[in-house]
Amino acid sequence: MADPKTSEQLFDFLDELGVETETVEHPPVFTVEQAKELRGALPGAHSKNLFLRNKKSKMFLLVALEDRGIDLRALGDQLGIGRLSFGSPQRLMTYLGVIPGAVSPFAVINDGPGEVQVFLDRGLLDSDQLNFHPLDNAKTTGISTGDLLRFLAATGHEPEIVDLE
Repeated sequence: MADPKTSEQLFDFLDELGVETETVEHPPVFTVEQAKELRGALPGAHSKNLFLRNKKSKMFLLVALEDRGIDLRALGDQLGIGRLSFGSPQRLMTYLGVIPGAVSPFAVINDGPGEVQVFLDRGLLDSDQLNFHPLDNAKTTGISTGDLLRFLAATGHEPEIVDLE
């Protein structure tokens, strides 16, 4: 794999797509709870991003509303992809080029071969703005929901929309 892209390279790619974003800096966060404490009052929906794999070593990125309870066993059954477990930090770096705590849909910019399948919580689509780490867990970037979908399509990662309610 090539060197992972930086936040600046991500922002350049978003600029090329004509996508407007707004980014705030904060201390590094590794959990949803830390993010809630440190991110300030950012408008829009916030997420939890789970890097997962199944027994066949297929990789998945689940992007869900931050307070959504996720049952991995039920999710694997619901999606028909078998038993799921969390991908290791090494796999995360190999496939998405980020460290734990920095996982977000923006990380698919590092998945050139398209080996990671993206699942997007339908609940996120109810918000006009979504907030994610831009490959760096010391920043949060707001993006419109439509622009996120354009970004994912431009990277070859059309998401499967899933109902997690």
